Amino acid sequence: MSNFDIFIGETTGTAILILLGGGVVAAVVLKRSKARDAGWLAISFGWGFAVLTGAYLSAGISGAQLNPAVTLGLAIEGGTKWSDVPLYIGSQMLGAIIGAFLVWVTYMGQFAAHLTDPEILAAQPGTEGLVDQKAAPQAGPVLGIFSTGPEIRNVLQNVLTEIIATFVLVIAILTQGLNNSGNGLGTIGVLITALVVVGIGLSLGGPTGYAINPARDLGPRIVHALLPLPNKGGSDWSYAWIPVVAPLIGGAAAGGFYNWVLA
Repeated sequence: MSNFDIFIGETTGTAILILLGGGVVAAVVLKRSKARDAGWLAISFGWGFAVLTGAYLSAGISGAQLNPAVTLGLAIEGGTKWSDVPLYIGSQMLGAIIGAFLVWVTYMGQFAAHLTDPEILAAQPGTEGLVDQKAAPQAGPVLGIFSTGPEIRNVLQNVLTEIIATFVLVIAILTQGLNNSGNGLGTIGVLITALVVVGIGLSLGGPTGYAINPARDLGPRIVHALLPLPNKGGSDWSYAWIPVVAPLIGGAAAGGFYNWVLA
């Protein structure tokens, strides 16, 4: 596998992953969307299908890691060379930024309608309509389309939730369906992983929105911060380290556990 294969596969696969994953959240959240208020079930399955599509697209090119936590777990397990790790993670970050930008392009009119709606603006921090300002002190009204945030802000719980959810994801990848070289997902592994992501969303996603992927959270958060959206609010940078650091810990723990117990 060449450096070009890794770059193209991870960038393209992650871009599709974020386009479809962020797209389903936008479809459910934004006003003037035909899928508005479709609910958490739609979001959970939408993210699962996003993983399925992005991973199938890139599995034969780069192994479809699409997630720095997965890359770290595979490097610790031994399937990915440590010298390839920076290229994998850099490509995943670029893909996540591209995918998030394409979500905005796709829903441009809905973003504009949503962010100028008096009902939406009245419910934001600093206004009389806000019920609990502690619930989202720096999160704007559309940040959830791009990045995750906790329902209850408790650093320990939020960190542990992301570690546990990411551990489940990465250990599932390591134990089911790697490709022949062991550096990414095989055909069966893509399907299994997509179903695992749906399961994580339904079972473990409630507290924090299940980032389970540092690139998935940080790349789109950067796009949110840069886009010229009126009334978009803050990007909640005080929380941003948790969906980066905690999934990396969970991925590393899964790689170590696999080598120690399951290999």
